Amino acid sequence: QVQLVESGGGLVQAGESLRLSCAASGRTFNSYAAGWFRQAPGPEREFVAAISWSGGSTGYADSVKGRFIISRDNAKNTIYLQMNSLKPEDTAVYYCAARRGPYSDDSYYSFRGAYDYWGQGTQVTVSS
Repeated sequence: QVQLVESGGGLVQAGESLRLSCAASGRTFNSYAAGWFRQAPGPEREFVAAISWSGGSTGYADSVKGRFIISRDNAKNTIYLQMNSLKPEDTAVYYCAARRGPYSDDSYYSFRGAYDYWGQGTQVTVSS
């Protein structure tokens, strides 16, 4: 079992930056692929960014490509999402997710159903 705790959300103005963190505990996190998703008011939780267990592969939603950077520090069991040039449409609750896989699978995953564990979310609000 893995527990995920997000932090770093807050209220910023358009154009500013935030860095989200996702701390994992409970098991060794090295073989887990991870991702960030977000949910604005409404039913859909959309993909933002994902990273393979080694950090060697990453993927981004088109809406954040070139502005957001996902990274990880396996020694600290932590995933990061650096968010630059924030826009009001980035306002949402951001969720961290993790998927346990074999070391032979160094892929990232962009669909919600791929993930086994989810954090509780952190609110990001971008004012115009």
